[in-house]
Amino acid sequence: MGGVEIEMLAMLFAVALAAGCIDAIAGGGGLLTVPALLLAGFDPVTALATNKVQGAAGALSSTSAFARRGLIDWRAGAPMALAAAVAGLAGAASVSHVPREALSFAVPIVLIGIALYFAFARKLGDADARARLGIGAFTLAFVPVIGFYDGVFGPGAGSFYMIGFITLLGWGVVRATAHTKLANCASNLGALSFFIASGGVVWSVGLTMAAGAFLGAQIGSRLAMKHGARLIRPLLVVICCAMAAKLLSDPANPLRVAVEHLFGG
Repeated sequence: MGGVEIEMLAMLFAVALAAGCIDAIAGGGGLLTVPALLLAGFDPVTALATNKVQGAAGALSSTSAFARRGLIDWRAGAPMALAAAVAGLAGAASVSHVPREALSFAVPIVLIGIALYFAFARKLGDADARARLGIGAFTLAFVPVIGFYDGVFGPGAGSFYMIGFITLLGWGVVRATAHTKLANCASNLGALSFFIASGGVVWSVGLTMAAGAFLGAQIGSRLAMKHGARLIRPLLVVICCAMAAKLLSDPANPLRVAVEHLFGG
């Protein structure tokens, strides 16, 4: 390897380390890693495929950390993980057939809505509350939708899982975070399996970033378990707003275009 390539790998390792820590707490690490891969010269498809390697490694790392603390209910979580993995694979295989313009329009709105919910919802803590949906229905109806989205597009998938665990199943923030990592890991692995089969992954970069994400996720998961809702809740608000702002920073984003047209911008 030349000096420039080593420097690039070192930079991407550091970015993935930070992203893994953020992802383990509140999600949104892709805000750092995907732009970093694009700046490193990768085309968008290769960047997304390679990013799934570090995303899967980070989610696997944080899942194992939560599992070691006994925070994952495997009887409920294993079927969710299976549903998420299958849906993530299907999503990645359907990338060319899903209207990304519609996703680019809707996702910032949903992210802002989630940020407002976490910012102003009362009684949002580490204790469980009343469920609005059974686990079976949640696994069959909600998880596959988010898993499919994770395979097709990705930004905010962790936040979408999180809002479902909290609002539909009534789980406390730490328990919801633990199972979010499990579901996110599964949908990442499902999507990654398609990208591997299609030959879209740059392995030297993907594995380097995976090492960084794995270490970062160990740090982030420990912070999440130590501080609970006091840390996770405000960081979720910040990350959701940051993801929405990142998507809207694209002049071609259809929601931004519609707003500018509406107000004569």
